[in-house]
Amino acid sequence: MSEQRPPLPPFTRESAIQKVRAAEDGWNSRDPQKVSLAYSPDSVWRNRSDFVTGREEIVEFLTRKWRREQEYRLIKEIWAYSDNRIAVRFAYEWHDDSGNWFRSYGNENWEFDENGLMRTRFASINDLPIAENERLFRWPQGRRPDDHPGLSDLGL
Repeated sequence: MSEQRPPLPPFTRESAIQKVRAAEDGWNSRDPQKVSLAYSPDSVWRNRSDFVTGREEIVEFLTRKWRREQEYRLIKEIWAYSDNRIAVRFAYEWHDDSGNWFRSYGNENWEFDENGLMRTRFASINDLPIAENERLFRWPQGRRPDDHPGLSDLGL
């Protein structure tokens, strides 16, 4: 039996929102191995100027990312969906090893296989330097609390 990651396509609005929140939760875990399991074994990514193929490269990429992007906190929000595709917008906050804080904004386009595994991910991201007192994402490491405002609620 093939591995599956529900909800499966074709997506409804509700199942697409569920998929987006599951992705947000996974990335907020900052566990590269765990996150890689949401992607097909031959998944293809473009993340900024990085091109990544397959789970092993995903783990390597995320390990480097979270070593550099410390205290990472992410919020994703659905933008659009269709049968097996979802578009999201997102923002995340992090600091580098010198203590410089950033809020990164971006958009992702996702395509899923029949088992609900993401087979393509295209991400465009811009970084905005912020002061520590401008941070908006201050929950403890891990899942964003259900009562924390989303991007639209924050006006982002």
